[in-house]
Amino acid sequence: MTPIDESKYAMVMRAGRVGKFAAVRDEAQPEEPDTPVTTNIEALGTPDPASAPDSPIFCLSIIGQVEGHMVLPPQNKTTKYEHIIPQLVAVEESEKIRGLLLILNTVGGDVEAGLAIAELVASLSKPSVSIVLGGGHSIGVPIAVSSDYTFIAESASMTIHPVRLNGLVIGVQQSFEYLEKMQERVTRFVVEHSSITEEKFRSLMLNTGELARDIGTTVIGRDAVKYGLCDEVGGLGQAMQKLRELIRLRDESTAKASVVQ
Repeated sequence: MTPIDESKYAMVMRAGRVGKFAAVRDEAQPEEPDTPVTTNIEALGTPDPASAPDSPIFCLSIIGQVEGHMVLPPQNKTTKYEHIIPQLVAVEESEKIRGLLLILNTVGGDVEAGLAIAELVASLSKPSVSIVLGGGHSIGVPIAVSSDYTFIAESASMTIHPVRLNGLVIGVQQSFEYLEKMQERVTRFVVEHSSITEEKFRSLMLNTGELARDIGTTVIGRDAVKYGLCDEVGGLGQAMQKLRELIRLRDESTAKASVVQ
């Protein structure tokens, strides 16, 4: 047998290993990242969604059910308050954003989560305008009236009813006292941030002659304005015009204050 040259043998083995690894690298090429068009199709169902111009107005939507401390089933369309709160903080902090447009089409949801969103909107130092489209029911009512000016569409509705509890309820006096305190929080907020009186709001809330399986009242469009829940019947165009007007008034007030100083 011919003796094997160990140095040549080692060179051949190294070359084989390098070739094998190179082939593996060629086969395992990384996938190309998704293009913006692909992402838009998956998220919005359209290859090229309309993009808003560089605007100082921030649009925030409250859609479906307001999700609170409990995660709702996946088939429910929800608005998660932990997503909304950071956006409201960003609106307040951003120098570029000068106004908030709040759009609602909600069935209601968690009371404390809804009140948290409403309190943040009401405490913004920048002008805010809300529009109720479709429905602004239950805890959606405090969110709708939390803005500086509230519009409601002609066909939209708002359902006012007492606070309800899900899950285990202990039949003791303390449970009913807790319910009453929670209802008082909602009532006080709505009365303070709208033109409706407390007596009228309570009469609508405790009405037993309208809803078949619940206590309360559903007000539609102009009735919401008549009762003082909303300021005006209108849509997107009127809301944008009103918000720009509030922004202009705020800018003029700020300019006058700086001149006085």
